[in-house]
Amino acid sequence: MTVSIRQATPEDAAAVLALVTALAVYEKEADKVKMTVAGARDALAAGHLHALLGFADGQPVAMALYYFNFSSWTGKRGLFLEDLFVAPEVRGTGVGLDLLKRLARLAVEMDCGRMEWNVLDWNAPAKGFYASFGTRHAAGWETWRLEGEALAAFGG
Repeated sequence: MTVSIRQATPEDAAAVLALVTALAVYEKEADKVKMTVAGARDALAAGHLHALLGFADGQPVAMALYYFNFSSWTGKRGLFLEDLFVAPEVRGTGVGLDLLKRLARLAVEMDCGRMEWNVLDWNAPAKGFYASFGTRHAAGWETWRLEGEALAAFGG
């Protein structure tokens, strides 16, 4: 099986949503996906969201969703990997590593100061995969979140 990878376009919104949903199912959070095809299309078109998609036999089987942020400490933009997902039937083929290498090359080309992502604390396979090529846990930093009703109340 050969997997091809390319940059997503707004026309790939349905594939992006399908892969996001598959990731949410894997993470036991399927009910949390609120994005729609129209929302994915708009985010891709506006440049708020970028994605690399992997295809096998014309079907989407892998994705790396990312966006750019900025670090006041490095004085440079950063690349933030929002979601990485590889369908079970193509895991172990190297597509996940290829997606990450492409993102790292992009970060270097765009003079990013770093590339970061979050990993669920229970996802030992992902942690082992990331550690295998030299990533490190940013010890001491925790992700904090304000969302939903709490966000509305605080911002209102």
